[in-house]
Amino acid sequence: MEKEEKLAVALKYNPEEEAPKVIAKGKGYLAELILKIAKNHDIPIKRDSKLVKELYKLEIDKPIPPELYKAVAIVLAWAYNLNQKFKEKILKKFFP
Repeated sequence: MEKEEKLAVALKYNPEEEAPKVIAKGKGYLAELILKIAKNHDIPIKRDSKLVKELYKLEIDKPIPPELYKAVAIVLAWAYNLNQKFKEKILKKFFP
């Protein structure tokens, strides 16, 4: 059985726009680079191979289709929650 090549997709959501967008995508080495950049910038990484495969099919900088809204909303809510917890931890550390 052949091993699947790694995929990565980066999302961006601006509440003033109609829907989230794929802003970067790659496979293999490019996927590794996207993940490395995310890690270096403390951007949350959610592993969901089924969703990534669907998002990878989309054009960059175009709104995601309505059928992916729910799945992407769950990921964005997860990332937002992680960021809030991180902010609270930093504030408690420097302003006890």
